[in-house]
Amino acid sequence: MLMKIEDIYQFFQNPPPIYLNKELTVCYILSVLLRGDSYGTELIQRLETQYPAYRLSDTVLYSALKFLEDEQAITAYWKKVEGRGRPRRMYIVRPEWLSQAEELARLWQEYVSGANHFSVPPTSERSSIEND
Repeated sequence: MLMKIEDIYQFFQNPPPIYLNKELTVCYILSVLLRGDSYGTELIQRLETQYPAYRLSDTVLYSALKFLEDEQAITAYWKKVEGRGRPRRMYIVRPEWLSQAEELARLWQEYVSGANHFSVPPTSERSSIEND
């Protein structure tokens, strides 16, 4: 099928959703968890509600959560929810990771606000954050 000029206008009027990669997902997760505990399905639903232009696949989400757990940035616990058969796996930022979580969450906020520059700390500053 051949593309028409109208197709280009249609694309910009109704663009397809942007799927987050793992790096963005890590920053997004931390931005949510800094405001309170959450679980996987809620993280996906919240993204689609608050940022309708973005989508997050289960695969990328759970890969990012595993990465954060392996880095000991977050921890998980089980919570029984009323009216639900099985408990939910809830995630929370570990206290010793709060300052680095805030830095990464800020990168997410800059990204979604359309800031075309990311003020990433220099390597020497980042390594001191990582060693805290």
